[in-house]
Amino acid sequence: MRPVDPSVLVVIPAWNEEESVADVVRDVRTAYPSARCLVIDDGSQDATADRAHAVGADVLRLPFNLGVGGAMRAGYRFARANGHDVVIQVDADGQHDPEMIADMIATLADADLVIGARFAGKGDYGARGPRRWAMRLLASVISRVARTALTDVTSGFKAAGPRAVDLFAEEFPAEYLGDTIEALVIAARAGLRIRQVPVAMRVRQGGEPSHRPIRAAAYLIRACAAFGLAMIRPRARMGSDV
Repeated sequence: MRPVDPSVLVVIPAWNEEESVADVVRDVRTAYPSARCLVIDDGSQDATADRAHAVGADVLRLPFNLGVGGAMRAGYRFARANGHDVVIQVDADGQHDPEMIADMIATLADADLVIGARFAGKGDYGARGPRRWAMRLLASVISRVARTALTDVTSGFKAAGPRAVDLFAEEFPAEYLGDTIEALVIAARAGLRIRQVPVAMRVRQGGEPSHRPIRAAAYLIRACAAFGLAMIRPRARMGSDV
């Protein structure tokens, strides 16, 4: 068993995920028992908070739905206020495999922000049509901004080291896709080192998927808009160690 590591906080943003959140918390605690587990109840109207608390997670309840970006900003501020140097973002629907947390934390030895990449040669996750085209285009463009090769810039499975935690506690965007595309651009423009590790996705354990084929065109437009918004934002300033 790993020794207790109070520096690591696993943040699980959850909105109406009563069907899956308890299993996700259990899986996180099994895979990385030394970490603290925080569920951000993002204005849920079901039993999400109660089920997360019942299996041992800390729960931060937001008064209304802010979206993943707003929930994660609350998580980063919680981390900073409570002395956690590393934040792992894990979705509440069960698709992210907590067994990868250790590899992502290990990669932080040479990075400030690590992406769990779905299109890096592991697993069989796929996206088709305009949505996949948008992902490839954005990955190419953001790779240039970050000065490193990235294949999956819309992944919600990420590990943030101390400098990223400090940055995101102040600058994490709450807009649509802000938690993925815009956050990466903010981090890259602030000089943070971004890396990725290949991960395999699991089958969603409950609830409804956020993207359906009919929404693919809207996703393409919104993704490009999120990138544009990120590029026109003032560059985040960090300490002299960046």
